[in-house]
Amino acid sequence: MIRIAVANQKGGVGKTTTAINLATALAAIGWKVLLADLDPQGNASTGLGVPPSARYRSTYDVVLGHAAIADAVISTKVPLLDLLPATVDLSGAEVELVGLDHRTDRLKRAFDAVASGRWDICLIDCPPSLGLLTVNALVSANQLLVPLQCEFFALEGLSQLLQTVERIRVSFNPSLSILGVALTMFDRRNNLSQAVADDVRACLGGAVFDTVVPRNVRLSEAPSHGLPALIYDLKCPGSEAYIRLAREMLARLQRPVAEQAA
Repeated sequence: MIRIAVANQKGGVGKTTTAINLATALAAIGWKVLLADLDPQGNASTGLGVPPSARYRSTYDVVLGHAAIADAVISTKVPLLDLLPATVDLSGAEVELVGLDHRTDRLKRAFDAVASGRWDICLIDCPPSLGLLTVNALVSANQLLVPLQCEFFALEGLSQLLQTVERIRVSFNPSLSILGVALTMFDRRNNLSQAVADDVRACLGGAVFDTVVPRNVRLSEAPSHGLPALIYDLKCPGSEAYIRLAREMLARLQRPVAEQAA
């Protein structure tokens, strides 16, 4: 199972929206997808129409070792897309993990115990921090996808995130690689958005996806209906951008396989 952490320690950059809609796009083409909600706010769970009352077990139980992933998973309205939900209990996990053995790789151990073939891919929606929950996600992941808002302050935290990724590689997970940086909340009416996009591309080059996700009201409305934007309004600019981004992501995921075959 491919495991992708969707992470950025800055909040409000479109992590959850990106995770939900990429997961939906992959499920739509026949992939068996798991979306793991590792954010105590539980926005990915809400955005997929799963209310708190239906989250009997969660990522909290999995990380603390109280439940296996297979026992905590919930089916969603989207065929082939399952959810490992989050509850508010997760907000206390950072403190509880400090005193536990293997505190950095508990999520990895849970994923490693999943039956082979159950899912093709897992997207992990990380909290807006670089604490132990995000570290667990990065240790368990094969790839990192970074949503980056096209605003000045978003750039400040990017170098810190990349430094953390390098530490994770050295100490815990040498196979972790950066799948790409996705530019989000792009406002064509704002010169700053273009300036930030240009700066990021100048610094990171090919690591930045070609697709840019625009600011779009329909993307913001969709979670209130418990639906991914791709189902809520497939034709809106935001949904169309995420479809293109999913295509790019698939091309990057499949490129190493093609190179090996060659």
